[in-house]
Amino acid sequence: MSARLNTLSSLSFLRTLLVLGRVSNLPTVWSNCLAGWWLGGAGNVDKLPYLFAGATSLYTGGMFLNDAFDVEFDRQYRKERPIPSRAIGLKTVWVWGVGWLAVGGCCLAWIGTINGLLGLALAGCIVVYDAVHKRVSFGPVLMGLCRFVLYLAAASTAVNGLNPRAIGCAGALFAYIIGLSYVARRESAAGPLRYWPILLLAMPIAVAPIFNRGNQIESALLISAIFGVWTVKSLRYTLWTEKPNIGRTVSGLLAGIVWVDLVASANAPREFGIVFVGLFLAALVFQRFVPAT
Repeated sequence: MSARLNTLSSLSFLRTLLVLGRVSNLPTVWSNCLAGWWLGGAGNVDKLPYLFAGATSLYTGGMFLNDAFDVEFDRQYRKERPIPSRAIGLKTVWVWGVGWLAVGGCCLAWIGTINGLLGLALAGCIVVYDAVHKRVSFGPVLMGLCRFVLYLAAASTAVNGLNPRAIGCAGALFAYIIGLSYVARRESAAGPLRYWPILLLAMPIAVAPIFNRGNQIESALLISAIFGVWTVKSLRYTLWTEKPNIGRTVSGLLAGIVWVDLVASANAPREFGIVFVGLFLAALVFQRFVPAT
């Protein structure tokens, strides 16, 4: 009986860590890494494990610190979160969060100087976002900046490094994340939903024809169409229903980040598409077990 209780306790604590880390969104982090690396010219495959490990650690640390900074808000409005529900202590979350950030920064620094500097910048963006996003109106911009810098770090891992296409596609993702984050803010903030930020969700489609020419344009347009259909499907749970479900919209848009990356990588081999679709499905499956927000 004691062994069984210990097992259940361990599983419960593991789930607490998974919820804190919002790990259902990790497939979108990995797709960011894969797309950024491809846009940077691919190659340097031996550095990819450090890129993925660093990005995963930085994301997880950011999510832990998000709950640590938001503890008073969660105690009032989201009592089911791990800290208010006393599933884990606040001090423990701080330690885990800072530790994850340190590990992530070291992994990117191991790749090279530029990656290390971008990793430091990414960690800084994450901390600033976590600290102020509930108190400032430009929180979505800070969130978009985090993914933008991650794209740059991924591109810097590849043989060609940063280039106009990588930076342009990073900008499209930046815009998409701003739109997504603006919608997400409506989950916990009062006030009407303005529609103009939602238009930013279409930026990846607008950018696709700019960076794809010849035979590539057909693939880019097809993927853009699929991405557009998924985005509209996700938005309908909030915009075109009598009982808006913002949480469902946000979860769908978060999984849709993978489609943004696939649009950016439209000129990649077919095998890449299979990997991206797998990551998209993984995000949807993970969301069934761990909340995305």
